[in-house]
Amino acid sequence: MRNVTVAAIQMACTDSENDCLAIAEKLVRDAVGQGANIILLQELFSGPYFCQDVLAENLARARPTENHPVIEFFQVLAAELSVVLPISIYELAGQSRFNSIAILDADGKNVGANRKSHIPQDTGYQEKFYFSPGDSGFNIWGTKFGRIGVGICWDQWFPECACSMVLMGGKSVLLDRNRIGSRQR
Repeated sequence: MRNVTVAAIQMACTDSENDCLAIAEKLVRDAVGQGANIILLQELFSGPYFCQDVLAENLARARPTENHPVIEFFQVLAAELSVVLPISIYELAGQSRFNSIAILDADGKNVGANRKSHIPQDTGYQEKFYFSPGDSGFNIWGTKFGRIGVGICWDQWFPECACSMVLMGGKSVLLDRNRIGSRQR
């Protein structure tokens, strides 16, 4: 059995996607410097958590997975550093929008994606306005550092998430959560 080091990154986000990517890149590099092989950034880290309020203009944040600039940016970094990076994005697929994670292997290849299944709706979580329930089910992916699965935020509270990934052969199950604290605008 080999040892794999997993790092989870939480960061303050700004309104500038470029600034968020630069902060995330620095934190990924720091984690690699401390021996991390799989590095999980927080949910929707490319900007402030926008789901606290219902604002139609935030729907424009969603972009297709193909040629997604955040995925492309981290594909290069994953390959350069030879690390696995699950990357959270706001995905546009046809007329639907999803809270998704692209799994970038250590060679930079996007090996698959998972869409958040359980969408919360409560004070501070107006997610049903922004996201369709995921249609990908729970998945695992073979990566350089083992078979991994990723549950997105609220999915972690439902036992079928981790249970199904382990039954599919997942060796590491990661739970991606957004840092909810003071409101950021």
